Amino acid sequence: MKIKRILFVMFLFCFGMNAIAQKPRATRPAAIVTKFKPPKLIVYLGNFKDTMAITVKDADAAIGMPIKISDTKGVPYILSSYQFLYRKIVTSEDEATGKAYNSTSVKSSLFKTTPLPVLWLNVIREELRPGEEFIFFDVIVKDAQGRVMYAPNIVLKLK
Repeated sequence: MKIKRILFVMFLFCFGMNAIAQKPRATRPAAIVTKFKPPKLIVYLGNFKDTMAITVKDADAAIGMPIKISDTKGVPYILSSYQFLYRKIVTSEDEATGKAYNSTSVKSSLFKTTPLPVLWLNVIREELRPGEEFIFFDVIVKDAQGRVMYAPNIVLKLK
């Protein structure tokens, strides 16, 4: 009988400690979050924006220009980073037949400054041909308050 009482007291003690050990946390007041609707942004590369077909001569001039971002009201934004992709037409050879055919090669990288570095510009300008593409994507900008947002892509197709 004495053993049953000791076991019963220990049983109650264990459940009592469990209840004490799991106190609910004190809740902190919720942070005040103001809703922000990002403005419609426009990305410019010289006079070009959005998806456009341009001549090789225009592409040669535009590729060396800085990227500029503004909203529809003309307020400028600070460029944080962007990715650039150059889809180039290259000539390959079929190993079985020995015949040459055109295919594409892709060069891409992340940049944090504009315009593109001189090394990239020299490589691109060497052999611009119709059918190639320049794509500026994942353009990230900051406004005057430091809020970060994505801007639209620019796709320039050479004709």
